[in-house]
Formats: sequence, structure tokens, C-alpha cells
Amino acid sequence: MTAPSSSSSFKAATLHDVARAAGVSPITASRALSNPGIVSDRTKARVQAAVEATGYIPNLLAGGLKSKRSLMVAGIVPALSVSQFLPTVQTLTTELAAGGYQLILGQTAYDAAREEAVLNTMISRQPDGIVMMGLVQSERARERLRRSGIPVIETWDLSDRPVDTVIGFSHLKVGSAVAGYFLAKGWQRVGIATGSDHRALLRREGFVAAMGREIPTAVVPAPSSLALGRSALAELLLKEPGLQAVACSSDTLAHGVLVEARARGLRVPGDLAVFGFGNAEFSAHMEPSITTVHVDGPEIGRLAARMILDRRQGAVPERTILDLGFRLIERASTGTQ
Repeated sequence: MTAPSSSSSFKAATLHDVARAAGVSPITASRALSNPGIVSDRTKARVQAAVEATGYIPNLLAGGLKSKRSLMVAGIVPALSVSQFLPTVQTLTTELAAGGYQLILGQTAYDAAREEAVLNTMISRQPDGIVMMGLVQSERARERLRRSGIPVIETWDLSDRPVDTVIGFSHLKVGSAVAGYFLAKGWQRVGIATGSDHRALLRREGFVAAMGREIPTAVVPAPSSLALGRSALAELLLKEPGLQAVACSSDTLAHGVLVEARARGLRVPGDLAVFGFGNAEFSAHMEPSITTVHVDGPEIGRLAARMILDRRQGAVPERTILDLGFRLIERASTGTQ
């Protein structure tokens, strides 16, 4: 008969193992870990040494059932590959960790059904908060979130009826501001390269409304990629051979447009101006650098973390709708060095 492998025979250390190693009762060991202020420094040190020796990891789920705290916050992102959300996620992770919480990520792949499934799973785990990159799309999920009592922070968008609290900016206003920039430059033969997601299409809507006419558009599947940016410019040049400028729904798409323009012998910005969105880290270092829309992603993450931590302390938010705005950053891809 074959002996069992070490992985199958391994048994995780328990609180009783810690207590035995420390020479204290299980109740004392539990108190030393969950409420160290009520035990002596000597006992605390013995229990901590026993934890190190046994490799014990506390069962936070069991502890959470008693304290109603999971020490976990759920972050829901459309796609991990979307660079514009990374500063928000990084800051959110850091700020929550400083408060003793861990961020657990879920990915929706820009799919409403997937979003609902991910939210259902997260709600069932009873996190101490949920941070959405975007607005919750499913009305059924919105209602379930409201009934759950879990603090929910929707970000990177605005709504006059958030599930709980929203931190972001108006995508319609972004589109309008970019169109205003195009009009000031006198560009008439313009096009839009946009992802298919809700927020990108809102920016297109704002752009078209400000231009006052329909605009040739290439819609590509979200999330954006360099290859999709190349195909978007190819499509736009078929629709508008005399294209002067392109508004892109992300810096990644703008990068692809730049590559395709170069492949076709078009000078940027001499023959074609390119405008992005998101102020990705690479956009300032391209040749030419990419004109774009800047949103303070780290501040969104900081505020979201602060709100959740404050809510866990019983604080009531002063405002439930926070508009952080945005700003245009003019660079070489539209003619400014």
C-alpha cells in the first residue's frame, strides 16, 4: 500500500495546538489573539511565539461571525487589464491594509450577468464593504446590495441615485469637454474610437451632443487593446478618408491609433491628431506623447477606503455623491509639446 503524500497528511494547526505550545488555556490563547489588551505582555509573547512555531492562521470567518467583521473588502473591476483603474486599486489596497483590512478582487468582464454573479458571491461572504469600479448595472443586484446593509462605494462614474455612495465624475461632461477642445482647434473631419462599455459610450454621447452632429465612430469590444486601436483607425479612415483628429475612449486605444497611423505613413499630429482618456502612465512617454483626460484615480481609492473604514466605526457619511471632476492634459499628439 502506498503511503499518503505529505500534502494529504498535513493538518493545519488549531487554536488548541497554539494553547498547548504556549502552556495556556484555549480561552486565554483566543483572548491573546483577538483582544490582546486584556492579557499580560508575558502571556501575549508566549502565545505569539506559539503561533510562529505552529504556523497557526486564525479562522477569520469564524471570528467574523461573532464580531460581525470580516476584515475583507470586495473590489469589483471590469477587467484587471484596464490600466486606468490600477492607481485606484493600488491606493485602495494600501489604505485598507493600514486599517487592518484586505482587498479581495472580482472581475466582471464588462458583462452584466457576470457582475451580478460576482456580487452575489461577494455578498454571501459578508465583506465589510464593496467598492465598484463603475456603477452597479443590474437593478436586482442594486436592491440586494441595499438590503444587505454592506457599505457600497460606486466609483469612476456619477449617479443621482447611487446604491449607497458614489465617487467619480460625469462621463457626459468629459465627452463635451473633449469636443470643445476639438471645436477650438477648428477640426471638422473628426472621428471617435470607442470601447463598447457603458462609460465609454456616455463619453461618446457627450462628444456628439457638443459637436452638434453625428460623428463617424468605430466601436470595439471592451476592454480596449492596442490591436483594437489599430483596427478602429482603419475603420475610421474608410468612413472619413480626410480624417483630421480622433477622440479615443482610452489611452490604450490611442496608442493603437498612433501605431496604425505610423504604419500608414501618417504624421501625428501633422496629418492626424489623437486624443486619449485616462492618463495612463505610458501616455506621457510615448512619441508623440498622448493628449488625454486626467482623473485622480488614487484620490478615488483613498476616499473609498476612508469611507468604508469610517462606516465600520459607525460614522454617517456627510455626502453620498462626490464629484471629483477631471482635467484635460494637452500633449504632443494634438500639436502641443
